[in-house]
Amino acid sequence: MTKTAALVSTEQGQHDRAVGLRVRALRKDKNVSLQQLSSASGLSIGYLSQIERGISSASVRALALIADGLGVGLDAIFPRQRGANPATDAFAFRVSERRGLGFWRDGIEKELLTPGESSTLNLFLVHVAPGGTSGESAYTHHGDEAGFVLEGAFELTVDGETRTMETGDAFRFRSNRPHRWRNIGLSPCQILWALSGS
Repeated sequence: MTKTAALVSTEQGQHDRAVGLRVRALRKDKNVSLQQLSSASGLSIGYLSQIERGISSASVRALALIADGLGVGLDAIFPRQRGANPATDAFAFRVSERRGLGFWRDGIEKELLTPGESSTLNLFLVHVAPGGTSGESAYTHHGDEAGFVLEGAFELTVDGETRTMETGDAFRFRSNRPHRWRNIGLSPCQILWALSGS
């Protein structure tokens, strides 16, 4: 393994642990057992335990199902910055305050662009590498989604209907409709993605 590969692997491991600790803290704060979260999310207890211990990377789909099962928005799972005071009434957000969530195995990184925590409206800058995907299976959760393709192209499937979304295209759908997405192109894709009602 090269030094660069080892560094990336270490960073991914630290990221997975931070996400796992955040999921566990949210679950305990809500007084929800692994069994209850498994029932609510449709994910196995073993997989949830692996995510919480940082030994398994969660997919976009898995974290959306976990957030939905805990009754929180996806933003609540984003690791907090050290020393950050997450004021819920904050109205401005500096670029240096952005929190990112990487799904390296899926080729996706999400940056939270909205200030505060547990808002009912969240805006993300989603980076999707070529081949990046939300997962092989479609999933559902609470809320609404809308987005605008800033750069590149990706394939969006909602209720079994697939559309290729290109630079300048926009979309909107209810999150309770089965959906999945992937970058089928050779170039990275950037999407401004809004989630509400989580």
